Amino acid sequence: MDLEGFNSADLAELRATLLACCDVPSWADTVLAGRPYADTGEILRVAGTAAGAFTPADVDRALAAHPRIGERAQGASTEAAWSRKEQSSVSTDAQTQAALVAGNRAYEDRFNRVFLVNAAGLDAQTVLAKLQQRLENDAATEAVATASELRGIALRRLARVLDLEDELAERRS
Repeated sequence: MDLEGFNSADLAELRATLLACCDVPSWADTVLAGRPYADTGEILRVAGTAAGAFTPADVDRALAAHPRIGERAQGASTEAAWSRKEQSSVSTDAQTQAALVAGNRAYEDRFNRVFLVNAAGLDAQTVLAKLQQRLENDAATEAVATASELRGIALRRLARVLDLEDELAERRS
C-alpha cells in the first residue's frame, strides 16, 4: 500500500489491517487519527510513538494474537500468515524443537505469558539463546523486553503493509 492508498483507505478496513499489525486498539486508532500523512516516515514515527505508550494490558491483549515461538500459527488470518512468515527460519531439528518447547513452558510458568521475540530473520538457535537469556530476567525487566519486542513486531508489520520492510531493516542496521 502506498502513501496515497494509506491516506485514502476505508477506515474500517485500514483499522483491521493495523490491528493485524498489533492488536492494540488505542495504537491503531492513534495511527488512524494522524491521517492524512505527508510521508511514510511520518506514519512510522507516529506508530512508533504510539507503540511506546503500550500499557501492560495492551501487551497482554496483543500477546493473545501471537503463537508460541517455534509453533506454526494456524488459520487463514493476516496475523497467522505474517507469523508463519516471521517464524519461517525458526524451523529446526528435533533436539532444538524440544528445547524450544521446554523453554516456552519454563517461560510461561515463570512469567505467565507466551515468550515473544521479533523472530523475523532469526534462526532457531538464536531464538533459543534469546529465550534462555530472557528466562534470567526479573519480572519487571522482562515486561520491558516483551513490550519492546511487541513494538518491533508492530512496526515491522506496518512497514510490510507500506512496502517499506527493506527500508526499516536498513534503519535498524
